[in-house]
Amino acid sequence: MIKVIGVRFRNGGKVYYFDPAGVELKREDQVIVETARGVEIGTVLLINKEISDDEVPGPVKKIIRKATEDDKKKAVANLEKEKEAVKVCEEKIAKHSLDMKLVGAEYTFDNNKLIFYFTAEGRIDFRELVKDLAAVFHTRIELRQIGVRDETKLMGGIGICGRELCCKSYLADFVPVSIKMAKEQNLSLNPTKISGLCGRLMCCLKNEQETYEFLNSKLPGINDTVTTPEGYKGTVQSVNVLRQTVRVLFDDGDSKEVKDYPTSELKFKPRKKKVQVSKEEEKELAALEDKN
Repeated sequence: MIKVIGVRFRNGGKVYYFDPAGVELKREDQVIVETARGVEIGTVLLINKEISDDEVPGPVKKIIRKATEDDKKKAVANLEKEKEAVKVCEEKIAKHSLDMKLVGAEYTFDNNKLIFYFTAEGRIDFRELVKDLAAVFHTRIELRQIGVRDETKLMGGIGICGRELCCKSYLADFVPVSIKMAKEQNLSLNPTKISGLCGRLMCCLKNEQETYEFLNSKLPGINDTVTTPEGYKGTVQSVNVLRQTVRVLFDDGDSKEVKDYPTSELKFKPRKKKVQVSKEEEKELAALEDKN
């Protein structure tokens, strides 16, 4: 086991492990480290975390130093330079008539590399664009094509819940989500209600999936037959997953009655099968499935 610190380089980005090299650090401190992309400035999120050798793909690099006031000013200056870089790149894209959408630009801390993020329908021949950009910025240029979810993560925004997007605020990696999760949670399969700003299924569908699977496993299915404490048999008309109650329909031919019961008072066979999505629903919502 080795003790490391966890460092994040961008909001919502992945946490990487580094050797503190004996430097006294606390959460939210900024540090200068060597990464595969070059020298970067990051924020400390984890302190003295113990990990095994199997948790990291290679040797843990040591931090270079704790960020100074000059380092922090340089990081702020880099953000301003990135805005200017975006403007120049957009002009060059228009000049070369390339069918691509520029999403953002990012300098490494030491300015040895400038990365441009873009989206496009297919492959783009941007060799001439790279030459033009290198002539302007006099540094290594990298153009990186990203998907719609990555684009939304970079741009940020407010979700339908009224809070900052999960992918921007805390998600390190995108989680796999499916239409079955929405159906398991009894959500409307209306694409406008279960899709995020990226047009894909909302990442937060994963947050409560295990809870709903557990609660649903203790409930009968719709149209199942249940037996009440009085010994009467009825048909399940609807269920309330969170309250764990069941609405039962009694039909003796001459009259009908509907009554709510706590699940614990009824006798029935608990649901064991996972929810199924019909072919019609799959076809209608296929565009929302995450293909990335």
